[in-house]
Amino acid sequence: MDKRRGGNDDESPRQNGAPAVRRKGDQQQSDGGDGGLGPADLHDEDNDPGLRREIRSKYRDLINSVQQNREDMLSPSNNRLTEVLEEANKLFKDVRQAREAALDAQLLVVATDLGKEKASQLFAEGTAFDPSAFAEHLLSFMGLNRLEDGEDEQQNGADGYLPQDAWHRVARRAECCFRTAPSFHYMMGSFHAEPPPPKQRIERQRKAPGKEAKRIMPTQLKKMEGSHQEATEKEVERILGYLKSYYQDDPTSPISYYEFVINPDSFSRTVENIFHTSFLVRDGLARMYLDDDKLPCIAPVEEGEVEAGGTQSRKQCIVSISPKTWKELIDAFDIRDTMIHPPSTQNE
Repeated sequence: MDKRRGGNDDESPRQNGAPAVRRKGDQQQSDGGDGGLGPADLHDEDNDPGLRREIRSKYRDLINSVQQNREDMLSPSNNRLTEVLEEANKLFKDVRQAREAALDAQLLVVATDLGKEKASQLFAEGTAFDPSAFAEHLLSFMGLNRLEDGEDEQQNGADGYLPQDAWHRVARRAECCFRTAPSFHYMMGSFHAEPPPPKQRIERQRKAPGKEAKRIMPTQLKKMEGSHQEATEKEVERILGYLKSYYQDDPTSPISYYEFVINPDSFSRTVENIFHTSFLVRDGLARMYLDDDKLPCIAPVEEGEVEAGGTQSRKQCIVSISPKTWKELIDAFDIRDTMIHPPSTQNE
């Protein structure tokens, strides 16, 4: 028992974080070697509280130095920021614990913000990016062939011609600045998924309408159809009355078709007037012809001519109008007022 206790007396336990005393065998081995530190020495340095406190203190001094001398470091001629980063790199070699790494990260954040602000000031002091100069250097790098004749430059609108491999040359130069991911491919060839089979559509049987619905719906449709037809007939008769009144006031003066149907205040009313006037021409109640200037005119047809013209074949055409054409016709014919007043403003 005494021998075993005596054999362990060479190594004393650590107390309060102090480094342990190395054994004699380890000391002789390190002295007889190449003079380097062994694993035990490195482990002692990692747990040396004095060295840890010194590293943390130096990190705090660097952070305070950057924050206090911020205005001086922003000067373009001041290289103190570079010196601080070099000192931080030296201290980082001895960083072993999380608190020291956190201080190093805090210093890096402060230095990065300061460097960003310093770069923005350099941009404002005259070293701004010149796109014209950059384009000129880029064209020279791509091998632009200049034109010697000034007239050819004006005619072609360019300063020269680029070779066929100009953009390939730029791509080869720029590919070293990007880290592209490897392309994905299948080891067993391409895989084409088959589309899912179409689902069978189940047709639902519609419910047969009841007797009351069968009896009511046709009646409603007939009423609606009759009301629309009556309104159209009344509007056609009203427009025919306007046409006859204007024609009776001056039978020798032709009535311009566009001046008759166009409402300068409403495009929708113009379309409705054209629609209802077409029924007059279809039923033979009005006729259209071209005047000496080859412009369309409209005139009413007398009652005797209506019966005689009923057996003759009539020619039909489709009139198309858009808001742009509507405005152009208003300006061309100088239309200020409508000849067909809306039903609400009709003077009875």
